[in-house]
Amino acid sequence: MTLLCLLLAAVFIWFDHASIRLRRQRRPEYKDRIKTYDIEKYHTKTFTVVNVVDGDTIDIDIPDGKFNHTRIRLWGVDTPETKDPDLPVQYFGPEATNFTTKLALRKQAPEGQVTIYLDTTKHTRDKYDRLLAYVQLPDGRFLNEVLLSEGFAYADLRFRHSFYNKYQQLEAGARSLKKGLWEKVTRGQFPDWLKRERPNLLLSKKP
Repeated sequence: MTLLCLLLAAVFIWFDHASIRLRRQRRPEYKDRIKTYDIEKYHTKTFTVVNVVDGDTIDIDIPDGKFNHTRIRLWGVDTPETKDPDLPVQYFGPEATNFTTKLALRKQAPEGQVTIYLDTTKHTRDKYDRLLAYVQLPDGRFLNEVLLSEGFAYADLRFRHSFYNKYQQLEAGARSLKKGLWEKVTRGQFPDWLKRERPNLLLSKKP
């Protein structure tokens, strides 16, 4: 009986490991299918912004799976948090949210819609299944870039993307001119990831 139990346990373990290996083998193929689907559905298409979650996260008017709208996380930028349940509202977070609302939300910008561009060289979703995108405003500017150049966002250097170097330069320009948050932000007000990733980031000295 003991031998039989051991044999059955070994069989169950083998099937369990085989299942894990199979899922791992399928995962890249699944991600490729999602990427292809997202590109066909969203890339270079125009939509209306129906909700602004915070400065770097918006909802557009097209269903996504079980959701009525598609949630977009702006590629390459990170605005201070306002909605994270585990964090207090961060310095300049409300200002960033208001800025994005003014530029992109339907009620504030009824004259046009936004055009979505995906980074076709990278994955199209983040770990929360939000669509990663560059968002072009009705006036032709990109929201991602305006947030950086006007000092409402940090260049998010944790993840490589096609405009990685450009976004660093846009942030550096805003920082040198003390625009937006860069006028008064302190190191202690940086998001935790920025403290870890860029410990030597220099703030411009006040004259």
